Amino acid sequence: MEPSLNPPHKVSRSCELVVLFAAIVFPSFATWLYFSWLGGHPSSRPAYAISKLLQFTLPLVWLTWTNGQWPIQLVRPRPRDLLEGLAFGLAVTLGGLAIYYGFLRGGSLLGAAPRELTSKLSGFGIRTAGHFLALATFYSLAHSLLEEYYWRWFVFGGLRRYVPTAAAVAISSLGFMAHHVLLIGHFLHGFGAATWLLSAAIAIGGAVWAWQYQRAGALYASWLGHLVIDAGLMWIGYDLWTAASH
Repeated sequence: MEPSLNPPHKVSRSCELVVLFAAIVFPSFATWLYFSWLGGHPSSRPAYAISKLLQFTLPLVWLTWTNGQWPIQLVRPRPRDLLEGLAFGLAVTLGGLAIYYGFLRGGSLLGAAPRELTSKLSGFGIRTAGHFLALATFYSLAHSLLEEYYWRWFVFGGLRRYVPTAAAVAISSLGFMAHHVLLIGHFLHGFGAATWLLSAAIAIGGAVWAWQYQRAGALYASWLGHLVIDAGLMWIGYDLWTAASH
């Protein structure tokens, strides 16, 4: 379950690298566009939908064209991989919840976050608990899988054809981190130490998931860990969102 290029359509090395570079930088550009520049404007919603459509169809369109066939093959998950992914996801989630409830909740660092989060969610039509639950379910289950397919299967899987595995891990993980820097910086009102510390944690998570994918040859472990962590983040997000109404 990894991208392999034995193209019926002959493509150059430089062309493949340009596509990988575009895949790395596009999510950050798209996040800046719909979240920062168009934030709060009605056009942010279609901009978000279009950017996600472009991002997540790029790998399939490119690899189907270069391979001449559907590039994804499913394999059966191994229990060891699932346990490994679950263990990592639970460790990070429990640690994050402990830090949030023990130190950050109600503190000055997140003082403006409830208001900012409510404003952003309202702009996307999220105004009730039911709406938030639907959003949390989508991000935890579906969006986490799409990000793993994009960043680990396509970006990391493509980079390791050209650079050593360690370099592919580092580059793909920094690319995965980059658009999160914009999101975190917005809610923390700047790019201080806390923003970069949290962003670095995301890069480390991306590196762990790339390593798990490298070992397993499938996305089950990284997806399960990503799913659990996203669910924990949605729990924190809901707590911040409800705090704005009190």
